[in-house]
Amino acid sequence: MKQEISGKKIILREQREDDAPYFTYWFNQPEVMFQCGFEKETDLQEVKKMINVDHKSEDCIWYTITDPEGSIIGETGLLRMFPAWHQTDLSIIIPDPGNQHKGYGTEAIRIMLKMAFEECEMHRVSIGVVARNTDALEFYKRIGFRQEGILEEAYYYNNEYSDFIMMRILEQEWK
Repeated sequence: MKQEISGKKIILREQREDDAPYFTYWFNQPEVMFQCGFEKETDLQEVKKMINVDHKSEDCIWYTITDPEGSIIGETGLLRMFPAWHQTDLSIIIPDPGNQHKGYGTEAIRIMLKMAFEECEMHRVSIGVVARNTDALEFYKRIGFRQEGILEEAYYYNNEYSDFIMMRILEQEWK
């Protein structure tokens, strides 16, 4: 894993423990909890463990997304990497609405897909999206992801069920 990847608008850098206060704040916001499937609030120690342990496992690659000045914008990662089947899942969150719709997510995903397909030799990248998160569904379609399945009422948040939409992009579709 590269420690830092520079894009035009963003930098993907290795996650650090001092990122934890940012993520702790945002991961406890109701809209972010809904979009990410967090069933309960988190605390600083849990986020530090996520950064220092969970995101350092062999089957994933995680980055903090920053602007060129170093301000945190979000995080992205490849997880559940399964080289034998050449597939992985993608995760991205830009939690602050003030940082959304500025091209940061598009650039981060393009960098991560390039890494997945070219460096990690993956053939398929998947992502799951809550059906009620229509902005995210449209965003992933614009990137090139295709819907491939619906897990009916598989998502439960705030005493309400929602469908979970499975999407994917194949290597030949990305090129």
